Amino acid sequence: MVDFHKRILFSDEAHFWLNGYVNKQNCRIWSEANPQVYAETPLHPEKTDCLELWFQQDGATYHTARAAIDLLKDTFGDRLISHYGPVDWPPRSCDLTPLDYFLWGYVKSLVYADKPQTLDHLEDSIRRVIADIRPQMLEKVIENWRSKLDYIRASRGSPMPEIIFKM
Repeated sequence: MVDFHKRILFSDEAHFWLNGYVNKQNCRIWSEANPQVYAETPLHPEKTDCLELWFQQDGATYHTARAAIDLLKDTFGDRLISHYGPVDWPPRSCDLTPLDYFLWGYVKSLVYADKPQTLDHLEDSIRRVIADIRPQMLEKVIENWRSKLDYIRASRGSPMPEIIFKM
């Protein structure tokens, strides 16, 4: 598919703290039930057109819960790139997600440079930094992502010897 890389909606989240960086990605809480999980059922189905968008997410446990995967399959059909999805996403591969290998570090470096002291200030800084990101920068990041995929394909999945990032 021509311009496939321009049709992917990447999904991820990052945690911001007033007292600095905390790596929540390495914190796991196990339980038999999650009382916070719920799914709303619309009265009338939405008439949305996803414009042939693909949805990509990493393999975080809460992203791959049966309810989440079922909802995403209903929405995106075979255009879901996810662990347990129609197109499997390699586990523990944050180096393949532009949000992980670029966006969150970039945003946090600018947000924390402002030294926010209140939650409102932190939130305003995050919104400002995100709003200031130019489409040209994101295009370069996605081109870099394509280079990473080409390398991985050519090396049959071998680890990358160095981080390739060109701005």
